[in-house]
Amino acid sequence: MVREFSEAEVEKHLPMSVALEAVAAAMRSLAAGQAVNQPRRRLSLPAASEGSRSGAMLHAMEGAVCRNGRWYFGYKIYSTGSAGAHFTVGLYDGETGAPLARFAADRLGQRRTGAASALATQFLSPADANDVAVIGAGWKAESQLEAIAMVRPLRRIRVFSRRVEHRIRFADTMSHRLGIQVAPSASAAAAVQGAAIIVTATTARTPVLADADLAAGAHINAIGSNAAGRRELEAATVLRASRLVVDSREQCRQEAGDLLAAFAARDSGWDRVEELATVVAAGPRPRDPGALTLFKSTGMAIWDVACAAAIWEQAG
Repeated sequence: MVREFSEAEVEKHLPMSVALEAVAAAMRSLAAGQAVNQPRRRLSLPAASEGSRSGAMLHAMEGAVCRNGRWYFGYKIYSTGSAGAHFTVGLYDGETGAPLARFAADRLGQRRTGAASALATQFLSPADANDVAVIGAGWKAESQLEAIAMVRPLRRIRVFSRRVEHRIRFADTMSHRLGIQVAPSASAAAAVQGAAIIVTATTARTPVLADADLAAGAHINAIGSNAAGRRELEAATVLRASRLVVDSREQCRQEAGDLLAAFAARDSGWDRVEELATVVAAGPRPRDPGALTLFKSTGMAIWDVACAAAIWEQAG
């Protein structure tokens, strides 16, 4: 019988510490050839009538991971449209193919995305980085801070969102949750001033940060855009990054608008792009104190499968 996990059960069995362990293990498995990731596919409807078009889309991604010596595979399917976004993850036994569970996956997706950014921050940012700026004040931004606080000794946090009430609410919520004062900023430039770690978690179509405003030696987690027509960063920021790391090079070549715009005139830019799995497998390496580093994430199905497997194992 397939077990159903509600959002409340996912939240119970997938604290951020478990999500971080699951995503890290998935990256090591991928580097070792013990995971498979399928890039996202999107389905949009044809015009419903002359001159009109549905804005709803269906998105699907699949993956397989070997966790604790056992293979799992699964999918994430979600819809987006005027009614919002609706996420479901399915988990199967990788040896027999038997279905194991289905998960309401809003919280699962939020936490696995935060965990991936924390993992990139752990390997790419200065070890003593404690000053963070967040651009965007939505639900994904919350888990970004929560996860990064697990790998770096955060002391100073600022947030900017275009709507004043959103950034004030976010600052109040996260100050209480983390026990660290989070301050709302009046502009993106003010938020990132002096920040050693920067998170962009927006749905912007044009850059939300000016390259000139970024501190020397900063690390950026750009996680908001996963469409070719969306960008959070200027091309200059992408091009000057001393290390440019992505979750999936194959998927980013389809969806990472920031990178597609930066490399439009010179496709060879992709030659220096590293994947997070390889970075994690290689371990920490010396960092140039003045160099910018960048993690561009569009999301991977194996993170969802690994977190679902972790919930399955935790629930017993």
